Amino acid sequence: MENNEKNQQQGQLQLELPQEVAQGEYANFAIISHSSSDFVIDFARVLPGVPKAPVRSRVILAPEHAKRLLGALQENIMRYEREFGPIKIPNQEPRTISPFNVGKGEA
Repeated sequence: MENNEKNQQQGQLQLELPQEVAQGEYANFAIISHSSSDFVIDFARVLPGVPKAPVRSRVILAPEHAKRLLGALQENIMRYEREFGPIKIPNQEPRTISPFNVGKGEA
């Protein structure tokens, strides 16, 4: 029996990572918005002196999945800090996810 068939019988999910996605997109800015049915996270790359930050990726999640993502991030951050020490965030607005002092973004 092939590995794929064995995994499907055991209820395991195999992820396929296409080569064009494997390198990822670097983002240092995120904007999160929501409606009653969805959370939308836009990831952008902000560069000093550049007035526009193009959105590099948009992820749309159901509220339940957004909450699962929050829990998974919290768990991974706790593991990271146990291994490497606390993550320090420089003085900035606590709700901004950006390394630069930028105002509110527009998508």
